[in-house]
Amino acid sequence: MIKVAIVDDHKILTEGLQGLIAESGIATVAGVAHSAAACRLSIGFWKPDVVLLDVGLPDGSGIDLCKELKTQVPGMKILALTTHNEYTVVRQMLDNGASGYLIKNAMADEVLAGIQAVAAGETFLCHEIDLLMKRPQEKNIWLSPRERELLRLVTEGLTNAEIAEKIFLSPETIKGYRKNLLLKLGARNTAVLVKMALEQKLI
Repeated sequence: MIKVAIVDDHKILTEGLQGLIAESGIATVAGVAHSAAACRLSIGFWKPDVVLLDVGLPDGSGIDLCKELKTQVPGMKILALTTHNEYTVVRQMLDNGASGYLIKNAMADEVLAGIQAVAAGETFLCHEIDLLMKRPQEKNIWLSPRERELLRLVTEGLTNAEIAEKIFLSPETIKGYRKNLLLKLGARNTAVLVKMALEQKLI
């Protein structure tokens, strides 16, 4: 039986996954963590074969956590399970040691196939991501009007609170948008984000 750990802050999703894995006959759930910190505390006790890891955790980046876990336990397999379907995010996860990538709308069969594949040492990409990675990547990055507006305000040096006041959204929402922009553009921090925005004329 494959021992699986789930690291995701969406409790309804984790409960569904626990049920799916428990009934699968191929795997068991070693443990569930709803944050990066909880994962760090428990992973050594769980000793999972496969970690289902969300990219966007409330207290950090799943991309960074992926690299950290692979450095600590190289034999452990990471299977990303996330809503992010941007090329740069997938690329960063795979570069940081993930063996597979699933989108959260994947069918139950696909989730189980992914767990089996990565546990066997294979790479697994769900259908949607497989198509994405095979497509020639365009230089132009598509941003929504709201993302462009936010990016323009970030390049002007405004804080999350100032941006929130300007476009009538909560600072928490702005924080989420900013995090998504960093992921979408593959930028390490705000300084890199601003540089890319100006160089690539995204605003």
